[in-house]
Amino acid sequence: MNKGDLVAEVAKVLSSKKDAQAAVDQVFSAITKALENDESVTLVGFGTFKASERKARKGRNPQTGEDIEIPARKVPKFVPGKNLKDAIN
Repeated sequence: MNKGDLVAEVAKVLSSKKDAQAAVDQVFSAITKALENDESVTLVGFGTFKASERKARKGRNPQTGEDIEIPARKVPKFVPGKNLKDAIN
């Protein structure tokens, strides 16, 4: 399923595909803004989105074989909720 498929599923409940597109875009935007502000987004039964710190580390350039320093950065993380886990199994 891609974003277009998700919009089509939401459009089945809302009055139009345009409204569904706006709703999906707003949800993604709200999650992104929360993660930018180091907030977590918990959707009970579905899961939690949060930003996680990844430490700086050493890596290796595969073409030249030289060691490189990979800087620290924040990465998005999703932890599935119990209901989602149960639905898949």
